[in-house]
Amino acid sequence: MIVDRQGRRFRNLRVSLTAACNYACTYCVPDGKRLVAAQDELSADAMLRGVAYLIEAAGIERVRITGGEPLVSPKLDAFLRGVSQLGLADISLTSNAQLLTRKLPLLLECGIHRLNISLDTLDAAAFRGIARSGDLATVLDGLQQASAAGLQLKINMVPLRGQNLDQVLPMLDYCLANGFELRFIELMRMGHLARDPNAFQRQFVGMPELLAMIGQRYAYSQAVAPLDATALRYEIPGLGFFGVIANESVPFCRTCSRLRLSSSGWLHGCLSSSNRHYVGDLLDKPRHQALPALQGMLVKALADKQDVAFTGGATVMKIIGG
Repeated sequence: MIVDRQGRRFRNLRVSLTAACNYACTYCVPDGKRLVAAQDELSADAMLRGVAYLIEAAGIERVRITGGEPLVSPKLDAFLRGVSQLGLADISLTSNAQLLTRKLPLLLECGIHRLNISLDTLDAAAFRGIARSGDLATVLDGLQQASAAGLQLKINMVPLRGQNLDQVLPMLDYCLANGFELRFIELMRMGHLARDPNAFQRQFVGMPELLAMIGQRYAYSQAVAPLDATALRYEIPGLGFFGVIANESVPFCRTCSRLRLSSSGWLHGCLSSSNRHYVGDLLDKPRHQALPALQGMLVKALADKQDVAFTGGATVMKIIGG
């Protein structure tokens, strides 16, 4: 097992099924253009071999399927059916839910029980302004259908000053009423925001401000969360839970257990590092040749992790998964 000097190891793998996305969110891409699939993206079979090798080489226990937007990928069906046979402790999926009603039967068939849904506002006009695509009513219908089918839903909201800060309490009210767990994600210094600190600071909203807003309406207390969780979790007695992923306010790098596999075959050990490690050419090799080389790359990827706090990264977040 590969462990660093802080006792960290890779337990959680996030697989970016495709770089393509049907949205162009303002905090993800600066020019309003939707992300498109790379010409060199791995096949579903190659990605499945990659996951299987990483389970053996790194001790991966949980996989989250991300994008881009995974529901737009033609590889989704084959990958989901294959990864569900690998004996993982948990498989979840992150989506913007625009295509959720269409793909819900497949998710249920493949045993997906948990979804993380990106939704930044309940205001239709603001929704279009932030996502620059999509339809809010379609997303909300997808959430209701998924919940009725028994899926556990977490809603991810990025509070942005000047865009959706007035939606913090309406979003929390909505999620509590529907049994969803809302998670506020502090804006990250990724991609164009890493290159333009002024734009980042203009929009950034930190955890203390969020908790102060919530405290005006609800009494809450901190709840227990797993050691390597990214979110600080809070309980509103009798109503439900919410969380804050406070990458700036309360860094969680010391306990990070995440590894990312991009759709084009690169391993990323840390969002805040420009280092990446190409494994695409290993995935066509037999196990006895691939595993030793992969273990060497995993040592390097683990060493890429920050010791204390996230410092920013030039990579566009949705190319390597949220």
